[in-house]
Amino acid sequence: MDASKVAGELLQLVTFKLGNEEYAVDILRVQEINRMVEVTQVPNSHVFVEGVINLRGRVIPVINLRKKFGLNTKEVDNQSMIMVVDIDGDTIGLIVDSVSEVLRLPSDTIEPPPPLVTGSNSDYIRGVGKMEDRLLILLDLNRLLSEEMKLAA
Repeated sequence: MDASKVAGELLQLVTFKLGNEEYAVDILRVQEINRMVEVTQVPNSHVFVEGVINLRGRVIPVINLRKKFGLNTKEVDNQSMIMVVDIDGDTIGLIVDSVSEVLRLPSDTIEPPPPLVTGSNSDYIRGVGKMEDRLLILLDLNRLLSEEMKLAA
């Protein structure tokens, strides 16, 4: 986590699910949450890029987080959402299975991810939040996109 975090600080997070796992991102990075719309595919894009959507006149790329994380694909259903987030100043849509809730989590309940479960492909995991009955995987959105993808954009 951030070396400057203050003990007792409350993080405001938006939580969402991919399969049975629950993830969270900083609420300040989430611009909006939309129901699924038709995504226009773009040839020769990364395998996890579903395509682009028109968001009130702006064309934004949409990433399927299941594909990005190497999870099994799942049919889009009425729970599927597109979370529109800010990543390094770029507006990007993230397809998630469902959006759960907005919650506050004390910063001192967050631990770095164990080295055994992280590798070079999971630099975007910021930490693991411990709650009474569940664990949250906190994502670092700035690290979600690889440098090669940012250069190609």
